[in-house]
Amino acid sequence: MAPEASFDTRPEPRDPHAGRRRRLDLEPDTVERDLVKLVLTVVELLRQLMERQAVRRFDEGDLTEEQEERVGLTLMLLEDRMAELRNRYGLRPEDLNLDLGPLGPLLPRD
Repeated sequence: MAPEASFDTRPEPRDPHAGRRRRLDLEPDTVERDLVKLVLTVVELLRQLMERQAVRRFDEGDLTEEQEERVGLTLMLLEDRMAELRNRYGLRPEDLNLDLGPLGPLLPRD
């Protein structure tokens, strides 16, 4: 008697992440640049939030003249330092604005 052939009619399991996989580029040069880009993006987001908060407090008159000077100087120095770091790593300000897909860009466009 010949062995009975068996056919599995169940569908093969599919990898749910197959369409979303991206090739990782793990070159040392790009890893450092990409990490700096991510860190600068977070810092830029926080800088913009601090700037908006400062403007709100200026408008409401919550700060003394001395506090306004200090906040303004601090924000200017932070913006200058951010520009230095972007230049060092060949990044433009728009490079820090992550695309969040259907949510739009992370940072407001000026």
